[in-house]
Amino acid sequence: MFMGEYTHSIDAKGRIILPADFRQELGVSFVITKGLDKCLFLYGQQAWEELAAKLRALPLVKPEARAIVRFFFSGARTLECDKQGRFLIPANLRNHAEIVLKEDVILTGVDNRIEVWSKDNWNSYSSEVEPDVTSIAASLAELGI
Repeated sequence: MFMGEYTHSIDAKGRIILPADFRQELGVSFVITKGLDKCLFLYGQQAWEELAAKLRALPLVKPEARAIVRFFFSGARTLECDKQGRFLIPANLRNHAEIVLKEDVILTGVDNRIEVWSKDNWNSYSSEVEPDVTSIAASLAELGI
């Protein structure tokens, strides 16, 4: 399980340090893809396979299913960390998440995945959602939250 929030800078080549806590859980190779809310998702191989199986099971005849499958698979790449614990975020994914070279990014552990956010997008998202957390929790009470 991934938990916590870390701030790191992305270097001029598009590399970022993966926190040691996350590295061990992810394994040697992992998958990065476009995420929702202008962030990126990182999955360990097993979690990615579970998501991929669910996506493959969606009905091809539904336009929404084709769209979500394209969204996740078109941006997906298998990556590994270098000896310094860094991984390269491809340019198309940096563009999707509005991540700018030589600026801070936020890595958050979210159960079975890690999310990578530009610092500005994370701060904007957090300031928008946090005041409503109590009402969000109340609206999800019927789901056992």
